[in-house]
Amino acid sequence: MSLIALALAETEELAPLIMPPLAFAAIAVVVFVALAIVSWSFRDVSNRHTKNPNGSNTHGAGH
Repeated sequence: MSLIALALAETEELAPLIMPPLAFAAIAVVVFVALAIVSWSFRDVSNRHTKNPNGSNTHGAGH
């Protein structure tokens, strides 16, 4: 590398972030908590469907 390239690399300014790094982490935490709430709300869906007394499922019985 030439000396000019090294001098330019040292004075190059980094691109600024649009928000602080902790804000990115906070957004990620909020998204994961929202997804956890959605998953938690569907925890009992399988128990809402009626089941046969012998325990077999009739979905697709004619196939």
